[in-house]
Amino acid sequence: MCGIAGLMYFSEREPSIEQLKGMTDIIEHRGPDDSGFWTDPGIGLGFRRLSIIDLQEGHQPLANEDDSVWIVFNGEIYNYKELRQELEGKGHQFRTQSDTETIVHLYEEYGRECVKKLRGMFGFVIWDRRKKLLFGARDHFGIKPFYYSTSPERFAFGSEIKSLLAAGDCGQAVEREAFYNYLTFQYVPEPMTMFAGIRKLPPGHTITVTPDGEMSIERYWDPMFAPVSRSLDDYVEEIREKLKDSVIHHMQSDVERGCFLSSGIDSTTIASYMRSIEPIRTFSVGFEGANNETVIARETAQALGTEHYDKVISERDFFASVPKAIWHQDEPVADPSAIALYHVAELARQHVTVVLSGEGADELFGGYRIYREPLALRPLSWLPLPVKRLLHRMAAWLPAGVPGKNYLLRGTTPLEERFLGNAKIFTEDMKAEIVQGGRELLRQHLQPVQIAEQFYSRTRHLDPVSRMQYIDMNLWLPGDILMKADKMTMAHSLELRVPFLDKELFELARQIPADYRLMQGTTKYIFRKAMEGIIPEFILQRPKLGFPVPMRDWLKGKSGEVVLEQILSGGIGDFVNLDAVEQMARKHRQGEGDYARRLWVLYVFALWHSTYMMGQSGQVIRPASSGAV
Repeated sequence: MCGIAGLMYFSEREPSIEQLKGMTDIIEHRGPDDSGFWTDPGIGLGFRRLSIIDLQEGHQPLANEDDSVWIVFNGEIYNYKELRQELEGKGHQFRTQSDTETIVHLYEEYGRECVKKLRGMFGFVIWDRRKKLLFGARDHFGIKPFYYSTSPERFAFGSEIKSLLAAGDCGQAVEREAFYNYLTFQYVPEPMTMFAGIRKLPPGHTITVTPDGEMSIERYWDPMFAPVSRSLDDYVEEIREKLKDSVIHHMQSDVERGCFLSSGIDSTTIASYMRSIEPIRTFSVGFEGANNETVIARETAQALGTEHYDKVISERDFFASVPKAIWHQDEPVADPSAIALYHVAELARQHVTVVLSGEGADELFGGYRIYREPLALRPLSWLPLPVKRLLHRMAAWLPAGVPGKNYLLRGTTPLEERFLGNAKIFTEDMKAEIVQGGRELLRQHLQPVQIAEQFYSRTRHLDPVSRMQYIDMNLWLPGDILMKADKMTMAHSLELRVPFLDKELFELARQIPADYRLMQGTTKYIFRKAMEGIIPEFILQRPKLGFPVPMRDWLKGKSGEVVLEQILSGGIGDFVNLDAVEQMARKHRQGEGDYARRLWVLYVFALWHSTYMMGQSGQVIRPASSGAV
């Protein structure tokens, strides 16, 4: 796990080491063990290393035998040993034992098709010295980040936005379209970022930049579901085999490794498979109160026989760490569980360098409760479209609180309009009340339903549950789950690996019929069946909790006052009607509604804006501790 950065000039200009050093110093947390630079006319590559595999020889930037192909690479390739054997059989000669060098020789052998052979997580850039061509790629699911910016003079890239800001390519300007969609999703959907002029390479895509500045982006992999009718028992057995194989591959490292352990089935499964292979350490955090996850995680660790560490996060600790976490995020992700992840990563790094975790299981196997909605709404799904429209209009006129109103509204709203992913914080009506410029301004920009439509249009042949999972695979997973996972762990120089997000396991998961994923009113039914006898029985049927942050109660007290103060002083008055925010905060404190999620979205944006937009040009303000309780 590392950090990469670089510059490509559309001329013979050679980037300076000082430029590259500035781009990599700001991401030292991603790679505190080593740094490296290489320049040539038109290109400069920079690297920060967290040593995991081939500790002695894995220095980057790295080249092939004749220095005609150079690479900087962030991530891990889990099938590199098999690929190396194949390439050596074709006559390729290796100088190191690193997985990085495997990619170089794959490129020599297969060109841009090399990416299709990789099994792992990655963001890399290859410089083809003979062709003066830059080739980059991001892994299948978007586990590792890849940011870039382009101008008439040059192309810049990096593992974090901070590197691009350090290069001086981009001014401090908010991408308004990104902000408006952030209010809906609680993250910025790809390929946008919150910075005008900076983009994300989407998961499963490659990017090619020619010497004259022509840029092309192509999809090489698509997480499309394709159900195949087979017996449930066959699928159960294959899930066990494929998942165990994935865990074994993800455990490759030359350093200490452990596992995050919550109260749920996903992380418990990973920990169980790891423990069957070797003694391991597990880590969990929780919050004081009835939903303190550390209690059950401790029981699980005892049942598995792991060396367990946990921490209870206080309200003060939580809010004190928010500014630091937001600095590391680069752009706002208003998922409160990101802060919990920041703390468990800090705890784990005191003991190990690599952790495995359970992200991705819900997207693969249908684990979110919202996926049960199509079944609940099925009685209305058979109605003719004119009848649905009439019912929808009638339901809209019903007074708030009338039983059945919400059911009728959702049941008569097309899936493409009602489901935009796992988070939908502000509706368009809510946004019209709170953003400066109101509804007329919002209509001038790309709408959330238009963002989702590009994915819905590819899945018209699928059942509603599979379509919802595909939306989450393309929006929620990379935008929220994996973004916070990468940034919050790398903040502490900790490598996170996610065995569920393995392309070999997905090839199986994509074939599982929706009726097996959700059966008998149970989410992830087939996965739970597969884990019978592998994980403790008391975990199997536990409902999904995530990190249950007690945000609603916190924002009714002193922390709520401080949060409001920081929203009002965050310099976001050009984007948000601050009077409306104050009204929202007042209603929340007085118990006239639950506005916690919406206030949190605005709070995170305000802190991000203070950090990245209110300094001098090109200067990123490093975070201080929050003043919240």
